[in-house]
Amino acid sequence: MNTIGAILTLLGSLGLFLYGMTLMSEALQKVAGEKLRSFLAAMTSNSFKRIFTGFLITAIIQSSSATTVMVVSFVNAGLLSLTQSIGVIMGANIGTTCTAWLISLLGFKADISVIAIPVIGFGFALMMFKSKKKKSWGELLIGFALLFLGLTFLKNSVPDLQNSPEVLEFLKNWTSYGIGSVLIFTLIGTILTIVLQSSSATMALTLVMCNNGWIPFEMGAAMVLGENIGTTITANIAASVANVSARRAALGHSVFNLFGVLWAIILYKPFLILVSKIIVAIGCDNPLEAGASGTSILYGISMVHTLFNVINTLILVWFTNQIVKLVTKAIPQKESGEVFRLQFIQGGALSTAEISLDQAKNEIIHYAGICQRQYTYAREALNTDSPEKFDELYKKLEHYEQVTDRIEIEIANFLNQVSEGVISEESGRRIQAMYKIISELESIGDSGFNVARILQRKNIHNLKFDEHMIKKLNHMFDLLDNGFNVMTENLKLGYTKLNNISNAQDAEESINEHRNNLKEEHLLNLENNVYNYLTGVYYIDLINECEHVGDFMINISEAIMEIK
Repeated sequence: MNTIGAILTLLGSLGLFLYGMTLMSEALQKVAGEKLRSFLAAMTSNSFKRIFTGFLITAIIQSSSATTVMVVSFVNAGLLSLTQSIGVIMGANIGTTCTAWLISLLGFKADISVIAIPVIGFGFALMMFKSKKKKSWGELLIGFALLFLGLTFLKNSVPDLQNSPEVLEFLKNWTSYGIGSVLIFTLIGTILTIVLQSSSATMALTLVMCNNGWIPFEMGAAMVLGENIGTTITANIAASVANVSARRAALGHSVFNLFGVLWAIILYKPFLILVSKIIVAIGCDNPLEAGASGTSILYGISMVHTLFNVINTLILVWFTNQIVKLVTKAIPQKESGEVFRLQFIQGGALSTAEISLDQAKNEIIHYAGICQRQYTYAREALNTDSPEKFDELYKKLEHYEQVTDRIEIEIANFLNQVSEGVISEESGRRIQAMYKIISELESIGDSGFNVARILQRKNIHNLKFDEHMIKKLNHMFDLLDNGFNVMTENLKLGYTKLNNISNAQDAEESINEHRNNLKEEHLLNLENNVYNYLTGVYYIDLINECEHVGDFMINISEAIMEIK
């Protein structure tokens, strides 16, 4: 019964540590989400900047997984190239070592749990404010306190080896196989990281085990190598539902870490000797010697993590292009002639909700392009005299209407998932605007098929538009085409660069003016029997349908401005 209680306490302590880590990371993304996004997009012009950016963001948000998934989503959204993403991932690997040092320096040297409860109290007080930013700071403080509270419980829940010698004997059986033991503990570190989905949690466990004498320094170092393999799984899971470029970025992360573990195992003894010399140089015991202090072993494990990632980055930064070629060859681009295919969203929202909105933005721009293509076919249907050609175009327009419906649903489902994640107030406004935009684009798709149905009814009644009517309708399609171009330009600029929508207002005014002129002319033509009444009905129906499209277009530009 005591054993079961000890296991449950250990799992609960680990859960508290993980929850604290998650809460702190998410709160930091809420506080600085927009800035982190802009920083990541801007600071990727050269290798040094990419590595520094990855390091800094990971050091701030205390999660290499969050940074890596953020990078994968940027690649998926087309905002980062594959070469840029690999540099940022290298920096993220160095940044994640800050967690180990934070735990080593504070978690074991000082009893942070003493101040944890007051910090939670202060954080809770901040959460009482209406300001979302203050609430986020409150969550950050509570997450920080829970992280170290979980670490304290984790330390206390580990059995005392003097009272449980069988544990030591069990572990000794696993540490006497030379390089085999190194591989066993590397595998243990990998599996634990995959199961816990956090290299930081596995690192905390490793430090606790070494601090309490469960495993020697050499085996703790092997677990650290395993953690660097296991941490790549998160990005690969996120990328499994993303596009080809994102999957390549995640594979690049795996190649980077696997290569590092390979050289580290081959040069295991020299590598650990180098680490021990650095630890001795800073005034601590040699962690490789029997009887080394807990502090020197903790610092040694943290130094293994840091030195491994720094050396690996210094080696592989010169081979970034070769890594890009390797992952490009491993994951080839498959050609698809399918009309309906999301280009930037091919799965659920990634863990960094703020960044996912850039995917949605690019997908909406792609959606607008599909809608514009539909009206190219509508114009062809208007101008053809061939029944066979018209039937072919009618089926295309019907298919496009279904496509626009499906894309709206896919993007809306994606936005629903994003809104459930960690988002800032500004991103909340972006999501609301995007819902409105995709609804208007879907209406444009419906109108495209309405045009086809009006033309079909005209053909069923064996009616024809004269040259003058065709010319006027073609001019209306010219105005729509201009409206589409303006709308797409405004979507690309987005709320940060779009200062006014006078271009969209001018486009809509031109469509309305042409509609009004044609209506007046139509009434005169009916009076003068220029064409029969039913032909006039279909003619004016087409004009009105096109005018509705102009309304949908201006609504989209207005929705972008409303974000501000």
